[in-house]
This record gives sequence, structure tokens and C-alpha cells, in this order.
Amino acid sequence: MNKCVVTVLSLVLLQQMDAKPFTPMEARKIIESLQQPAVFLNMTHDWTGLQWTVEHLATVLGGKTLRFRIGKRGARKTPLFETQCSYVEATVWDFLCWAKDQGDPSLTPFSNYPVSEFWAYADYKYVAVLLQDKVSMFEDVGWSDFGYPGRNGRESTLWMGTKEANTPCHQDSYGCNLVLQVQGRKKWHLFPPGDTGCLYPTRIPYEESSVFSQVNVVQPDLQRFAAFSGARRHIVTLHPGQVLFVPRHWWHYVESIDPLTVSVNSWIEMEVDDEARVEEALTRTIVCALKSAPSNDNKDEWLNPTEVDASSHEENLQYLTLAVQKCTDKRKEQRCSAAPSHNSTDSPLWKRDSRGHLKQSPGPTAEQQAHNSPVSFGPHLVPVTLDPNHKQRLFCSKTNQFAIGEPGAGSDEGVEAGRMTGGTDTGREDCVDNTGHKTISTNNLLEALLHPDIITLVAKLLIDRQADGCP
Repeated sequence: MNKCVVTVLSLVLLQQMDAKPFTPMEARKIIESLQQPAVFLNMTHDWTGLQWTVEHLATVLGGKTLRFRIGKRGARKTPLFETQCSYVEATVWDFLCWAKDQGDPSLTPFSNYPVSEFWAYADYKYVAVLLQDKVSMFEDVGWSDFGYPGRNGRESTLWMGTKEANTPCHQDSYGCNLVLQVQGRKKWHLFPPGDTGCLYPTRIPYEESSVFSQVNVVQPDLQRFAAFSGARRHIVTLHPGQVLFVPRHWWHYVESIDPLTVSVNSWIEMEVDDEARVEEALTRTIVCALKSAPSNDNKDEWLNPTEVDASSHEENLQYLTLAVQKCTDKRKEQRCSAAPSHNSTDSPLWKRDSRGHLKQSPGPTAEQQAHNSPVSFGPHLVPVTLDPNHKQRLFCSKTNQFAIGEPGAGSDEGVEAGRMTGGTDTGREDCVDNTGHKTISTNNLLEALLHPDIITLVAKLLIDRQADGCP
């Protein structure tokens, strides 16, 4: 065969090997259309960020220290929140030697934590800060391939841990999430936003933009958190090179299942985040006001270690004012351009009950949305589906009991059960005064005030009043 022909064929084959299944425009369209979590395959084979293993990062970062969160291995009936963990400052080399059980452990900051009994996690590490003196490495992560021009490692966060290291089940208030798995595997447990009531949401410990679940979703205490039985668990194991898309407001619990894991994520901003920022500013104002007040029951660790300090009431009100103002400015722009407002309670997410009261509609299930989605799944885009091993227990309002059902069957009834119990049956121990009556603690009050539906309604009222010019 002619050498020129061979050369041309070789170039064509190389181009085909480098070709990605989706163009940036196609990937962006898919992300904006997806209504359930999904995994992108064969999109990152040319990303040099796949070299960001623990070993490589140990060399790159040298003597720079990171804060590692330490947790006890083993089963628990309640989540291990970050306020209950230990912390050490260590280099990645220290972490690597400890994780591999090499060298003298007494010479590292992990000396009090045998690797056989504890796990460690360097989480929420902002790449822009971590690699501020190695800015060329930002280009190792190319989120622009997913249709977000200019987005790279600078807008990303690094996660590095050992087996069993985990993030408590929570819901992110802002945006959607793209997650690249670099080293090892992580298991993701995801629940749709409609199951919020089944997950017993709490804002204690408080962290801006994170709503935690009181349930340990891998070892649930169903006597205390009965409505969790109605939650629709979606599960996936993420492998190196794969990218997971987590839609807005999907709950997730993440656990490392290999000895060493590294992942990189980026939260993608969305237009609806403006309203979410009002809700977060409102939440922060209420939490800081009540938890900063002197009280016998206000001695718990309520501020997550990711938060530097509790802000003052004046600062919180200023932030709330700015957030509301941004929404009202946007509403004015929409009115001027004759665009429909998305802040009205006349939107499809709201309906009136038989008494004429406004009630938020749960909307279609994730499976119904996926069925109606224009996205075509295939070998390069895999949906995250319901856990086939999970038998959903469905709540029956007539008998006030749960019954075993098939996953996805009658799920709305199970979700409604969660809504009915989520605001009252919190799973926290009640306090009893000397007369034998149950007392209302600060945390009890917060769980009622900060119920997601309540916060959404109050935020809407604030925006409406400001937009209408009310004092």
C-alpha cells in the first residue's frame, strides 16, 4: 500500500480515537434538558487532569498542608456530620504514607488515627487556591468540552480521600453539578427533590447552600425516620474518567469505596439561583439570630467547619436586602421586555386545593421526566436509575402504616407521607420539663421555621413586597 495512503489512514484513525461523542454544544443541550442524574462516558480521555492522582498531587503540592477531616470507620445509625469529626493539617505526602500504612505513623499528623480504624478526607478544596502558584494546571480540567467556554480547573473543587470517606447526605441550594472521577471509585446515592420530606431536612449544622439530611441513608434508623422508606434511591458507582451530572436540588450521599480516591467537581450557576440566594440569605438570618442567642439548649456545635464565623444580624440583613433587590431588578427587566415572570405563584409548580389555598405541586417523578425528556441515552450517556435492590415501603394514609411496594410504584404517596412527617417527626430527642410536658427547643423551632416550603413562601413574599414598593 502506498505510504501516503497509510499515513492518511493513520491520521484519520487518530482523529476518530480523539473524537468525543458529543460536541460542546450538544453536551450543553443535554445538560440543560436532563431531569435526572446521568453519567457521561468517553468525554475526558484527553484531559491531563486525569493525572491528578494522590501520588501526582503529593509531588505537585510538596510541603503545602491541607486540612483533612477524620472519621471513625464502621456503621452508624445517624450521619457523621463535619462538626463531629476530627481534623488534622498535613501534606499530601503525609496522607499518602498514612493511607498506604508505610513508614513510621508516629512521624505524621495522623499518628493518633490508625488507618484500620479511621478514614480521612480532604474535601471542598478550591483548586484556584490550592494551585494558585501553578495556574497552568487549571487547563488540565476542561469543562468547556461540556459547553461552558472558559470554565476549567479554576472554577473547580478537589476531593481526596480514603475508603469509607464520605459526605453526609445533603442537597445543594445552588446550580447543578458536574463531577469528574480521577482516581478510585465513589458510590453515589441520589434522591429526587420531590423526596425532600422523606429525608428529614435540617439546617443544623449550618452551612450556606447545603441542606443536610438527618438520616444516615446507608444505615437508616426507620423507627426514628419512618418516612425515609418512601424515598426513591438512585445509585451509581463512578469510575475514573467518567463525569456525573447531578441536576439541581437532587439529594446525594457520596462514599469512597477504594483505598484512595480523587475527584474534581464544578457547580454550574443557573438563573434560578437568584431566588435561591434570597432563600439562603433568609435562612442564614434566622439561624444566626436564634443560635447566637444565649440559651441552655444552644450549646451544640451548630456552625459547620466550612463556615468561618457566624455573621452579625446587620450583615445578614444587608445580604438579604441585596439578594431580594437582585430579584426585583430582574422582575422589572422582565416586565419591560414583556417576558413572563417565574416568581409568580401562578407557575405550574403551584396549584390551589379544594379550599382555594395555594399548595406546591410535587411535579412529575424523575422517571416520568426522563420518559418525556428529549435526551437520548446510549453507550456514551447512561442514566442513573432507581436502585433495583431497594424495595420501597409505601405509606397508606388509611391504615397509617407502610407497605412494601415496587420501586417507583405509588411513589407520590410515599413522598406525601414524607411531607406530612418531615416537619414534625424529626428524629431528635424531645426535652421534657419538670411538669412532664415536652418543651420546644431552639432546634425544634428552627426545623419548623426553616422547612423548605416555608422558606420558599417567605422568600416569595419578600420579593413580591419589594417589587410592589411596600415598606
